[in-house]
Amino acid sequence: MTCFKLLALTLLLGLPLSSASAETTIKFATLAPQGSTWMKVMDEFSAEVSEKTGGEVKFKVYPGGIQGDEKDVVRKIRLGQLNGGGMTGVGLGLVAPVVRVLDAPFLFKNTAEVDAIHAAFDAEFRKQFLDNGYVLLGWAEVGMVYLFTEPRVSTPAELHKVKMWSWEGDPVAEAALRALDVSPIPLSVTDVMTSLQTGMLNGVYGSPLSVIAMQWFTKTKYMLDLPITNASGAALVSQKIFSALKPEHQKVLLELGAKHFARLTELSRSDNQKSIQTLKNQGITVVSPAPEARAEFEKGGAKARQDLVGKLYTADLLSRIEARLAQIRKSAGKK
Repeated sequence: MTCFKLLALTLLLGLPLSSASAETTIKFATLAPQGSTWMKVMDEFSAEVSEKTGGEVKFKVYPGGIQGDEKDVVRKIRLGQLNGGGMTGVGLGLVAPVVRVLDAPFLFKNTAEVDAIHAAFDAEFRKQFLDNGYVLLGWAEVGMVYLFTEPRVSTPAELHKVKMWSWEGDPVAEAALRALDVSPIPLSVTDVMTSLQTGMLNGVYGSPLSVIAMQWFTKTKYMLDLPITNASGAALVSQKIFSALKPEHQKVLLELGAKHFARLTELSRSDNQKSIQTLKNQGITVVSPAPEARAEFEKGGAKARQDLVGKLYTADLLSRIEARLAQIRKSAGKK
């Protein structure tokens, strides 16, 4: 059949000129391991997106860091080799540095404060992502982050002796540790386990769930019962691929993203609480710092927050967030 006859038949039958062109596959990478809560929710999200768009929008998900560390994922998105990712604050900061204020050390005291700040500043952060070429599908925090060490640590002075890891390329972690007079060893996430095994490191940080998922806890003995930060996280897609979708499909992605990733945050919080007990059962000793030591850690955190002003976020943004937190604590009857 000639091309002309084929075109005429296609128009006569009312068929789409190319059914393949109507299908969009979003290539999406994450460090979250296969089988993790993160991936289970991502699979549910992906399946519902496909269902609600009649199969026209699908996700191809690369879990477990197989596309590299988050800096590699961001680079591949910029090159068009990937279209999105589920990232921690480290990756988010490579896209829009200002959002790292959410990871500022000792900023939050509990998850209610985290939720309140997200609600108050969500539109501002979404605009930051959009201005840098990304669309936020939903927040999905990693959770409260703790120190895990092989030697016992209960004070900043004791932390000085630890061969402490910091995520390579993470200015927040580096500032937090240096404010406590610790010289961290920067490495990519994928190099941490080997470095723990060889003795290059004997201290790491992470949410309880993440240190179990990565098996880092097997090379440590102690957990300091003082969250140093609440690690943010989110699912992003490039504005380029998002803009190429039909308006109704864009709406589906945003609505389902808000639903599924809010649920993921709740599940992660629950899993993190359960993980603390699991760590205890596996022989990890939880160390509670004395009030004086806690005050020293928090003083270091306040210094680090100020050190990052002008590098990641503005003094105005930090001031507005801290002022809102002060109001929240006053209303809650806290000091």
